[in-house]
Amino acid sequence: MEQSVLRLDNVGFGYGGSADLLRDVSFSIRPGTLTFITGPAGAGKSTLLRLCDGREKPTRGNISLFGTGTKTAQAGEFVAMRRRLGLVFENPRLLDHMTAFDNVALPLRLARKRREDYTRDVQELLAWAGLTERQQQPAESLSASERQRLAIARALVGKPDLLLADEPFTNLDDDAGDRMIRILLNIHRFGTAVLIATRNRAPIAGSGGRELCLSAGRIGELDIAA
Repeated sequence: MEQSVLRLDNVGFGYGGSADLLRDVSFSIRPGTLTFITGPAGAGKSTLLRLCDGREKPTRGNISLFGTGTKTAQAGEFVAMRRRLGLVFENPRLLDHMTAFDNVALPLRLARKRREDYTRDVQELLAWAGLTERQQQPAESLSASERQRLAIARALVGKPDLLLADEPFTNLDDDAGDRMIRILLNIHRFGTAVLIATRNRAPIAGSGGRELCLSAGRIGELDIAA
């Protein structure tokens, strides 16, 4: 088994000639673990996730995703890495005209899987997300909570080794938030490493996860009970 699915070594990042947003960021994510990155709005949490999945390249330092450096990875290597990666954004980025079922199935269709081979897996994920009764409804008809749960189901359908979630608890009421938290906090128990960027520290206590706080461009580890 890999020692880490994600590793950052002395990473720095800045836009153009502006001051660095991130400085000397170092941490690693082991398989099957739960990690939170916290910090105020504008601290650079979303930028850090874009660096982790290769959408941005570090100005300094190195990032290794599944053992491959993102700075030097070739196109074919990126395709292989992306197949092992699940992404959940603050904006779910669903295809509104498509049904809930088809949104979840889309990554498998793009990978040219046969419908008969993935139907059961998609239905099980929808049931797990509490969307069985909504699976044939267009995504545009779903509530904010349902859309976010649908986005998580889509991110998991390819059975990723690492899930990156950017502010997944935003704009959810208490009941919806509790269900979302239970879903996200249980994923890593099935072997998927989970990295969540969030301003909301409430779900962290008692999660058994690890908290990294991003402040003034640097990252430090906090006592999870704090």
